[in-house]
Amino acid sequence: DATDMIAGRLATVVAKKALLGEKISIINAEKAILTGNKEWILKRFQQKRNLGAPLIGPYFPKQSDRILKRIIRGMLPYKQAKGRTAFENIKCYVGVPEEFTGKEASKIENASIEKLPNTKFVQIGEISRLIGAKQ
Repeated sequence: DATDMIAGRLATVVAKKALLGEKISIINAEKAILTGNKEWILKRFQQKRNLGAPLIGPYFPKQSDRILKRIIRGMLPYKQAKGRTAFENIKCYVGVPEEFTGKEASKIENASIEKLPNTKFVQIGEISRLIGAKQ
């Protein structure tokens, strides 16, 4: 469960577990948190979206679950075979799908917002809405 979890710290733990061969499903991806100034984070994401040409790339997602998955991909050796197979074992969902309702979701304590010394943060769902996602 990514609710109130710092996205970078969550991504490092998930990437390590995926490299060990575990299948990981992350629910509530839109509630993960990026730390820092809201205006600066939004400006950085808009720059990433505007990079390159529309038909050539690089492509950066608008949807919150895909943004979180892209952050996790940055923690993996994606250009190697072990990184690609680990990336395929990771699934991110907006909200809680029917297959996970009623099941206990585990949280990563090292990635909690309570570890945050300051109060400046933005949820990924808010960033995706401001970029232009249709959620």
